[in-house]
Order: sequence, then C-alpha cells, then structure tokens
Amino acid sequence: MRAVIARERDAGVDGLTLADMPYPHAAENDVIVRVHAAGFTPGELDWPATWTDRAGRDRTPSIPGHELSGVVAELGYGTTGLTVGQRVFGLTDWARNGSLAEFTAVEARNLAPLPADVDHTTAAALAISGLTAWQGLFDHARLTTGQTVLISGAAGGVGSIAVQLAREAGAVVIATGRARDREVALGLGATTFLDLDAEDVRDAGEVDVVFDVIGGEIMARSTELIRPGGTLVSVAMPPDVRPKDGRALFFVVEPDRARLADLAQRVRDGRLRPLVGAVRPLSEAADGCARKSAVPGKTIIQVAA
Repeated sequence: MRAVIARERDAGVDGLTLADMPYPHAAENDVIVRVHAAGFTPGELDWPATWTDRAGRDRTPSIPGHELSGVVAELGYGTTGLTVGQRVFGLTDWARNGSLAEFTAVEARNLAPLPADVDHTTAAALAISGLTAWQGLFDHARLTTGQTVLISGAAGGVGSIAVQLAREAGAVVIATGRARDREVALGLGATTFLDLDAEDVRDAGEVDVVFDVIGGEIMARSTELIRPGGTLVSVAMPPDVRPKDGRALFFVVEPDRARLADLAQRVRDGRLRPLVGAVRPLSEAADGCARKSAVPGKTIIQVAA
C-alpha cells in the first residue's frame, strides 16, 4: 500500500516521503480501516511514540497521522461492535503506524460509527480536534455556563471547535489569533477577538479559564488573566506557570467512542462545524504537511476518492 513515512527524527516535516509499505496486520480487537481522509499534527514528530513502540524499540520508518475517517475493511480476531463495510472515524494509537496511508490497523474501541450524512473530510477534521476541545474545556477545565474562557488559536482545528462548544455551553468566549482569523472566530461565536500581532493578550480582562494551544510566551501572558481559583489547560506544553489558587495542567487527548458519536450528532444537527482548511491528495501529503496553509482550519489529506 502507499503511505507517508517518517525515517529521521531530526528531519521534521520536510523529511516526510511517500513510499510503499506492507499491508497492516489486524491484532486481536483491531479493525483494518481503508482510509478515506486523514489528519496530521506536526507536533507528533516530536512525540517519542512516533519513533519507538511501547517497549522502547525503534519502529522507523513510521507512518504519522492519528485521525481518520474511512471504511472497515477487515476485522481482527475477537473484534465486536463494528462490521466490514461500515463507515467509521476516530483515532489511531500513538505508538503504532497512523492514518496517512491507504490502510491502517486501529483498536475497534477507538472508532465510532460515522453517519451517512457526514462526509469523510469533515469527520477526519472532527476526530482529534473535537475530542481535544471537549476534554480540555469540560473534563479538565470544568467550564460552566456564565464563565469566561480565553481560547488561543481560535481559527485552528482545535480552537475553532472549542469556540463553538464553549459558546453553546453558555460561556463568554474571548478568542485570540492572527488578524486574518478575526471574522472566522467571531463568526463561530466568539464574543471578543484579540489580534496577537497587534494587541496584548493581557488587555482581555479577567477570565475563569484559559484554553491554550500555543504555549510559550502567549500562554504565560494569558495565565496572568485568570481569576483566583481559575484553570489553565494547555495541549501545547506542560505549563510552568500557575494561576493564583488555581490549577494548571497539560493533557493528551484520549479516545472516547461515545463522545465521538455525540460530536458527530452535533455536526448533523448543525450545532458544530469543523473548519476544514486545505484538502490535499495522498500523493501530495508530504508537501501538504510541510507547508503552513493560508486557509483557516485543519489541513486534511484525502486518501481515497
């Protein structure tokens, strides 16, 4: 099968290439998915699991990408709950070959059925971004109605969904990003938008929660806004700052079939709109992953027609 592979850790996204790889093996409770659409997060090339398995053994060349939408092609021994030919979407395991391939092996519990009226491109943009946004806002930050939340990167894959979920939950949403992101963020439901190139995030006023996807200096400045007892949640890096009398935490998204199904239903109801940015074929995936898209939203690799 054809797949995008990473051979050298120091090469970054520029080291991604298209190559022939063996068809994956379906272990117990696995399914083989024929991938229709997939997503990629550049930061995963820094994750140890991209280069070694759970026992610490080298597994290069590795196939990156951990969000996908496709069709079940094969069931592993003992797999239940899904059937061959069924449309599915979800997450692949961090320490196994991923979704930038024609076929991939996935634990069945990491996938949810995909309704027929949600297309594969949208589903691929929803999987990790939707779960990350939900878990960050509600499982970790415990955001509630009437609170104020500052969301960085509000026009990106995670940030754009976080804006919509927070707004629907009745929170006041302050979004940050670049100037080109203003109309997108406000259109998704943000109450206020701050241009990080022209405005100081510290001018936003007090907030109860900061949901950070950028890290670094932006995260540090944003933390200064949190009211005593508030929460900083980051998916970019472990925080080295903490709000007064509050909590600061870093988390990695976890698979959740029930929540994936809920997010898909929200898309069907028109209550949630994942932002799909550039869409590139698998033959151009290496170049597409290496280049920063000028289009807001998540870049999606179209693997199958």
